[in-house]
Amino acid sequence: MRVKETKMVESAYWMTRRSLVGLMAAAALGVPAAVAFADDTMVVVHKDPNCGCCSSWVQHLRDAGFAVRVEEAADLKTVRARLGIPATLAACHTAEVAGYMLEGHVPAEAVRRLLSERPKAKGIAVPGMPIGSPGMEGGQPQSFTVVLFGPDGSRPFMRFIGKQSVG
Repeated sequence: MRVKETKMVESAYWMTRRSLVGLMAAAALGVPAAVAFADDTMVVVHKDPNCGCCSSWVQHLRDAGFAVRVEEAADLKTVRARLGIPATLAACHTAEVAGYMLEGHVPAEAVRRLLSERPKAKGIAVPGMPIGSPGMEGGQPQSFTVVLFGPDGSRPFMRFIGKQSVG
């Protein structure tokens, strides 16, 4: 008798024991599955190797439960051009997650909403470097808008004062 060999298909959404337990706990609490899976979604961050605020933003994402891989890049302008980030939205660092782009000091809460709602868009951005945004702590937190952008232009996605969502 010949044993047939099978190959396991690799997937970006491979179910681990941790993700299964997390999904079951989330379901018990009424949390949407997309939000629960955010914890197992890899965020790839492109940042300057010497930037402290970028490293603080990476830590903010990790503290929020995201898996993060950092790719040091001295020429972020080229990275942004390759990923289709509009120059008007350019900020400090660029990230990729589940087919979306993240530009700047985007709060983890906005990333979770993006992954939960899955809007038709290229990604979200926080232009500039607002004081009080994740990675830019210190001083009086500023009000800022997380912008959703894509082929149809850009529009406000969420508003924050520091790390606190205000609508």
